[in-house]
Amino acid sequence: MQGDPLLTVDLGAIEHNARRVVEALGGRQVVGVTKVTCGAPEVARAMLRGGCGAIGDSRLANIARMRAAGVRAPFWLLRAMPPEAAEEVVSLADVSLQSEVVTLRALDAASARAGIRHAVVAMVDLGDLREGMMPDSLSEFVRVAARLQHLDLIGVGTSLTCFGGVVPDAENLGRLVRLAADAEAVIGRRLVVSGGMSSSLDALVAGELPARVDNLRIGESILLGVSTVSRTPILGLRTDAITLEAPVVEVARKPSVPQGRVAQDAFGGRPAFADRGQRSRAICAIGRQDVVPEGLTPLDVGVEVLGASSDHLVLDVEGVSPPPAVGDKLRFRPSYGATLALFTSPYVEKRFV
Repeated sequence: MQGDPLLTVDLGAIEHNARRVVEALGGRQVVGVTKVTCGAPEVARAMLRGGCGAIGDSRLANIARMRAAGVRAPFWLLRAMPPEAAEEVVSLADVSLQSEVVTLRALDAASARAGIRHAVVAMVDLGDLREGMMPDSLSEFVRVAARLQHLDLIGVGTSLTCFGGVVPDAENLGRLVRLAADAEAVIGRRLVVSGGMSSSLDALVAGELPARVDNLRIGESILLGVSTVSRTPILGLRTDAITLEAPVVEVARKPSVPQGRVAQDAFGGRPAFADRGQRSRAICAIGRQDVVPEGLTPLDVGVEVLGASSDHLVLDVEGVSPPPAVGDKLRFRPSYGATLALFTSPYVEKRFV
């Protein structure tokens, strides 16, 4: 609608970044992860043009949307679903990441009913404390998988950095390789070693990514061009693929400290303010319902993000010359968290160029 914030996605930049990542990984399979874009088909196609061998997403609804839009690729479901969702999982995803035996059996039964085979990557927790079985449970998981008639165990994988902030390195990725070798000895064939997500590119740069790791699931680095360990540019990737524009709806000089007795803000926080005197302030028509304001980096010189309510982004524009006017658009580069919220919000227009 008129006056809505606009999120612009440069598909050429995404294709460039995907190609650069694929080349840097030297023959390893790259699963392009679209979940932060809510499974945007345009983004999936750009990743595939850049050489990604599969598309990964955490939501079945997103995979269904990409399939309906005609995206042709192997689809990986990156979040385990409860056993009762097994029918949908096997009908929409070619591969899923799993760590529970009860879900394996449900997927096998659903595959039998559908007359298809479903592939599984066994997920092991190597310290990040997100999903994954503990390493000493892997051998039994593999033995169960080997006995199932309609399910193929194709790999062993891990997730790092996403929850606990654990950095992939030679030690934990080396342990993953050893666990995969143990699983191969049980199942009697070679398995994919899926060595994590965008943060594992730092291990590549540091020379710590084991050669036996032959699969990575990459989203943020392709989309935003940064390391997820340091949030700085990596591998010469473009960092300008995604841009937010938000319209200015008010400009005024105001005190820099609230006047009156201060309690909680609308989100239960207790705000603190530095007294900088009278300052020029602007308000943009976007707020916490749409974005994580702390994840916005202004692209217009002199703009400073002060915070946000549900619907208003409050900016210091004292250093902007000439000052913005009502109706102007201010531009921002969003972080991963901000990008996730922006794509999820129905109140933000998305434009793919």
